[in-house]
Amino acid sequence: MKLKTIPYSKYETQLPQEGHHILAQQTEDTVFVYQAFNPRIANYAVKHQKFGGEHYKFSRMSWIKPNFLWMMYRCGWALKENQKKVLAIEIKKTHFDLILSKAIFSSFKTQLYSSREEWQEDIKNSDVRLQWDPDHHPNGEKLKRRAIQLGLRGEILHQFGTEWIVSIEDITDFVLAQGKKLKTDFEDLEVIEESIYPITSEITRKRIII
Repeated sequence: MKLKTIPYSKYETQLPQEGHHILAQQTEDTVFVYQAFNPRIANYAVKHQKFGGEHYKFSRMSWIKPNFLWMMYRCGWALKENQKKVLAIEIKKTHFDLILSKAIFSSFKTQLYSSREEWQEDIKNSDVRLQWDPDHHPNGEKLKRRAIQLGLRGEILHQFGTEWIVSIEDITDFVLAQGKKLKTDFEDLEVIEESIYPITSEITRKRIII
C-alpha cells in the first residue's frame, strides 16, 4: 500500500484534540482524500485511474474526505452497503487548494452572510459544498475535534474525477483487516498517518473556518 500507516496509539498524540482542522496524509506536492463506492465504480476507477464508466454519475454530488477515520465512520470500515470498496485518491495540493477556495457551507452561517438570500446565491453559483462534522474515534465515538468533508459537483467534479488524479489505490483489504481489530486486537490497530493540512490562503481560511 502506498500510504504510510501508524499505530492508533501514536496517532492522537500528534494531533490537536479540539478545533477545526484538515487532517490528511501528504507529500510535498500531493494530498490524499478518500471515497467509498460499490465494486463496479471502484474497480473501474482503479483500472483506469480516473472515474467514469456506466455506473458513475457525474450529475450527482460526490463527497471527498481527507481524514481516514472520518471515512471509516461513514463507511463502517467498508461494511456498509454500496461503500464496500474504499479508495485512496491522490491529487496535487494546488488542486485541493482550488477546491477549498470554492467551498461554500452547506448550511447558512450568520458569521459569513448578512442574509440567507446572499448565502443561497453563493450556493447556487458554487460547485463545492463544505461541512465540518465531529471527528470520530475508531469505535465510532464523537470527538471534540471537527473533520472536513467536501461535496463536488458540476465542472469541478469532472475535473477532479478525470484530470486531477495522480493515483487511485484500493485500500479495502487494509480497511477490513483493521476493522476486525476493533473488537479483538485494538492495541494493534493501524491507521493512516496524518498531519494538519496548511491553508496557505488567508482568504480561504476566513471563508471555511469560523
